[in-house]
Amino acid sequence: MKNRLMGISKVCLAALVVVATGCYSVTSRPDGAFKVATPPTFEQRQDFYLWGLVGESHIDTKQVCAKSQTVQMQSQMTFVDGLLGLVTLGIYSPQTAKVWCK
Repeated sequence: MKNRLMGISKVCLAALVVVATGCYSVTSRPDGAFKVATPPTFEQRQDFYLWGLVGESHIDTKQVCAKSQTVQMQSQMTFVDGLLGLVTLGIYSPQTAKVWCK
């Protein structure tokens, strides 16, 4: 019975880790084109706290794409971002911002 409970506990812990480190992204394309497949021109981890409820991020795309047009912007929680949030129990919950220029 004890071995069975230990096995169930391990499965539950593994499921919690997978769910808690789930990835997501929000993509914006000003011209409505298809998703850009090239590497981003700019990428930066943004700091948020308390499960993303505290913190603000601003990226000046005119400065990033100084002599060209912004093609795509993306805010993403990567696996590493989710893992950092899990390890800190949500106190630190970073997100990654990406910008693509023409």
